[in-house]
Amino acid sequence: MTGVLELDVADNIATVTLNRPEARNALSRELRRALLTTMADLDADDGVSVVVLTGADPAFCAGLDLRELGSSSGSSAEALEARPGDPRDHGPIPRMTKPVIGAINGAAITGGFELALWCDLLVASERAVFADTHALVGIMPGWGLTVLLPQAVGVRRAREMSTTGNFVDAATALTWGLVNHVVPHDELLPVARGLAADIVANDQAAVRRLMQTYAEGSLLSAGDSWQLEAEVAAAWQGRGFDPAVIEARRRAAMWLVPAGQVSAR
Repeated sequence: MTGVLELDVADNIATVTLNRPEARNALSRELRRALLTTMADLDADDGVSVVVLTGADPAFCAGLDLRELGSSSGSSAEALEARPGDPRDHGPIPRMTKPVIGAINGAAITGGFELALWCDLLVASERAVFADTHALVGIMPGWGLTVLLPQAVGVRRAREMSTTGNFVDAATALTWGLVNHVVPHDELLPVARGLAADIVANDQAAVRRLMQTYAEGSLLSAGDSWQLEAEVAAAWQGRGFDPAVIEARRRAAMWLVPAGQVSAR
C-alpha cells in the first residue's frame, strides 16, 4: 500500500505507518478512511496477530487536519459531529480483537494523542511528546480522551494535560504510566516488533479472549470485573484441555525464565 498509509506484513505482524510527513501525519479525511478500512481488514485477517501503528518521521500524528477542517468545503466536519450508537464504534480506529502496539515516533497531539490512547500498549521514542490541545483549538474530544487518558495517568494528571495543553515528554510519560517503554529513536520499531513477536508466540485464542476481558471489564465496577473474570475463566477452562499440550507449553515457557529462577517442578 502506498499514499497516505503504508502497510507491511511479516511474521504475523502488520506495521501500519501514517504517511503524510509533510503535514505531520495530520488526519485528513482520506487518511482517516484508509486507517479505518486497513485496521478493520487486518483485524479480520487470519495471517495477522498483532498490529504495530506508527507515523512517518518526524511526527506520530498532529491530530485532525485543521486546514481541511477549516476549509469552506467542510470535508472534515463529520469528524467532529456527534453520531448515534456506541461512541466506541466511531473512534480513529475500529474496536480491535487483536493487540495494537503504538510506536510513537514523535509528537502525538490532540486527535493524534487520542489515536495513541486507542492502542493497547505504547512504545515511545525518546523524541516522542504528547499533548491535549483541544481547549487551545476550541473543540471537544470525541474519541474517548476523557475516558482513556484518566485510565492511563489518573484523573488529576489528565485534567492538567487537558486544561493546560502543556506537552509531556517521553520520560514523563513513562513515569506517569502513559507509555510502557521509552527507547532510542532508531530502536523504536525493532522494540515494538519484538513485543509483537512475543505476543505472536502465545496462544492467539487466549490472547484475544484476554483482550476482550480487559475491554469488557473496563466498563464495569471493580466487583463486577472480578465476577466477569471468574465467569470467563470457568467457561474457558470448562472447554477441556489436552494435558500433553499444556505440559509442552509449560516446558517451553521455562526457557523464558531468567537463569537461576527456574523451580524444580
